[in-house]
Amino acid sequence: MTTAPARVSAPPRVRLRTLSLPAPGEPSPFPVPGCLDAGELARAAGFAGPRARLRYVTAHVALREVLAEYTGTDAARLRFGRDRPGGTGGGPGGRPVLLGFPDGPHFSLSHSHDLIMIAVAAVPVGVDVQRVPRTGTVEALLPRLHPAEHAGLLRVPRAARAAAFARLWTRKEAYLKGLGTGLARGLAADCLLGGTQPAGWHVRDLAAPPGYAAATAVAYPSAPEAGPLPAIHCPGTA
Repeated sequence: MTTAPARVSAPPRVRLRTLSLPAPGEPSPFPVPGCLDAGELARAAGFAGPRARLRYVTAHVALREVLAEYTGTDAARLRFGRDRPGGTGGGPGGRPVLLGFPDGPHFSLSHSHDLIMIAVAAVPVGVDVQRVPRTGTVEALLPRLHPAEHAGLLRVPRAARAAAFARLWTRKEAYLKGLGTGLARGLAADCLLGGTQPAGWHVRDLAAPPGYAAATAVAYPSAPEAGPLPAIHCPGTA
């Protein structure tokens, strides 16, 4: 008698949004960040430079707008908290969560220089984007990686090593964000070199502009269906 193959559930859909900051002197896409709460406005005001302030405001207004679309809730009414890994409740650690939505959506936000990425899914998800670092930064961080990652990157030609490091770094950060541990887990705890996948997660590289690397991690053992939202290119950007 032939046994029917086990039915595999449909993979979760990961929704992605990419934003580019306007060039210096160009108007902000969100000139009046009316949907931010008092804590977000206070943090934005605390940045020393206007560029850092613009990056923070743009990223957090965009996150609210994406989650408002996903939940059907007004962006200004959304409230955020933190959930420790394993669902043990509040505290400073863990993944960011939407208060009042115990079943999700799950989301992740990352920004680096002029690029912002947002990921939303029905399961835990992490996203990370980084500008390719300088050679000195790479050499300083290599010993902190998993030994197999360290050895693998040393085999990459020096001219290509920084880009390879950035791809690996974004995979690791996306995974650690998805777990809710952040860098506190340690950079050497997991090997994500090449196509290596941590148990119960799928990590993949994302398309990124020249000079950047990006990746997402989703809590599912098989490849998720990609579902990108329209990229937002603000005035003055490519």
